[in-house]
Amino acid sequence: MLWPVLRDTSNSFFLLAFLMYIYMHYYYFFFAAGSHYPAESLIGSNQSSVVEFVLLGFSHVPRLKLVLFVLFLGMFLITILGNGLIVLLSLVDTALHTPMYFFLRNLALVEICFSLDIVPRMLESLVAGRGISLSGCALQLFLLLSCVTSECFLLTVMAYDRYVAICHPLHYGVLMSQQLCHLLAGACWVAGIPVSLLFTIWLFRFPFCGPRGVRHFLCDVAPLLRLVCADTSVFEAYIRVATVLVLMVPFSLITVSYGRVLAAVVRMPSATGRHKALSTCASHFLVVALFYGTACVIHLQPKSTYSPESKQVVSLSYTLVTPMLNPIIYSLRNKEVKAALWRILGRKKGSV
Repeated sequence: MLWPVLRDTSNSFFLLAFLMYIYMHYYYFFFAAGSHYPAESLIGSNQSSVVEFVLLGFSHVPRLKLVLFVLFLGMFLITILGNGLIVLLSLVDTALHTPMYFFLRNLALVEICFSLDIVPRMLESLVAGRGISLSGCALQLFLLLSCVTSECFLLTVMAYDRYVAICHPLHYGVLMSQQLCHLLAGACWVAGIPVSLLFTIWLFRFPFCGPRGVRHFLCDVAPLLRLVCADTSVFEAYIRVATVLVLMVPFSLITVSYGRVLAAVVRMPSATGRHKALSTCASHFLVVALFYGTACVIHLQPKSTYSPESKQVVSLSYTLVTPMLNPIIYSLRNKEVKAALWRILGRKKGSV
């Protein structure tokens, strides 16, 4: 059933990129891990040259670790299953072979990659507290920045797709051709690699001579900067510029797109058409606001006055909550997706 889909060159490319990501993730998860350390002994310990870190995560609430583990595991499973279902349905069902669901499939793949990069290591740190080597931490940071950048661009492309569909419906097939969709999706996946690689290499060229405990559940820029014993003002200035370009410019384009969509919706004579267009755009813009708002708090001020614990809570919203809500808000409440699911289930029952 999947072979006709996999024969498509573009589908094979994105699936190959996804599999390569999985390989990189599990390489650092299994082979770039360090030794086991009790979290309490690392908060104040120093050494002249750090060779590995320990993700302290939620060490400030030790009594809640088991509850958090169960909660985060459940959210992780919902994220993987929900986004995986979107990918499967959009690949198999021909009724979903449209630009809108093509970009939704790519967004779901990014969310899966994002979750696989962060959540398994976070769950492991909650129960074991093993160290993570410098190379493993650098790889996690690189994949994190790449996924965030790809998601920003994909959300922008999705807003443009809705703008063309609502404001220029007669020219939609020409403006959003299959070739253009593949080009835009490929650009979204690749665009974040150079910037992420640059800042990851730059950050890990600084000397780390402070405590080995990272006051976070992931290797992010802000908690790592706290461990650097050198002047990072130039680095912070450049990363603010990059954050504005990667986060705020796409967000501005999304706002403009939906501003024009809203103007077009107001002029629609049909109340049903207005309701359908507004419901789709409102759900998308809600997730956009949640994702961009929390990402800007984290990345625009890498050395802000917020406590590490406060930033952990903010980070949870775009590392766990948003990927979990993506399949619910975007697709699983969509009638076309539900119909595709029933068609697939009916086809399986008929074959039995």
